[in-house]
Amino acid sequence: MPHTVLLAEDDRAIRNALERALTLEGYRVTAVADGVEALAQAHRSRPDVLVLDVMMPGIDGLQVCRVLRAEGDRTPVLILTALVETADRIAGLDAGADDYVLKPFDVEEVFARLRALLRRAAPAPTEPEPAAAQEAGAPAPSGRLLEAAGLRMDPQARRVWRGDRELELTRTEFELLELLIRNAGVVLEHSTIYDRIWGYDFGPGSKNLAVYVGYLRRKLDEPGAPQLIHTVRGVGYVLREG
Repeated sequence: MPHTVLLAEDDRAIRNALERALTLEGYRVTAVADGVEALAQAHRSRPDVLVLDVMMPGIDGLQVCRVLRAEGDRTPVLILTALVETADRIAGLDAGADDYVLKPFDVEEVFARLRALLRRAAPAPTEPEPAAAQEAGAPAPSGRLLEAAGLRMDPQARRVWRGDRELELTRTEFELLELLIRNAGVVLEHSTIYDRIWGYDFGPGSKNLAVYVGYLRRKLDEPGAPQLIHTVRGVGYVLREG
């Protein structure tokens, strides 16, 4: 079955062109002109992924994303935006978006980001239950937890703690932090992180990774405590205490 895309874009020319391109790429597309229609359609029939323009009349793309996340809907969201300031991109991530594309965009970049989002949203293959399966709701056995730099992570439950404080992370933030925890003390190059998280290296001019790292730091860091994610200038990032 083809993947379903809910596209919300108030510019008719962009909407029609992107709908046509996505359809030719093999997606089944529902295209709407504003946020009100997007929410109504998302409630009628949940798509595999949403593509939302930020600047729409009435309810904008970020508001749509906030409403869906508040309802517990974790459908991947790709934001289309002409706003280039870092603060604007952070606002999109704060609203619960998984990724963004800056206008004017190359349609191949949209395709690449959608493929990455859909890969990450795909359910993991199920593993056989052990003979003595734990009861539902029981705490995860310690062998399941990842621990590094004062962080504890349960990848299966998608939960993470710094000390006793549980962190609320978006899908992309969680996967980025998991990659860093699994490679604690190892400097990961930008290209490696792009490939592992997004499935595509967007090149040295992309600020996508820096925005996500900055936002993740805001959730991780605590007053008086050492910073955990360190920048190795010109190379990449490393997770370590101090």
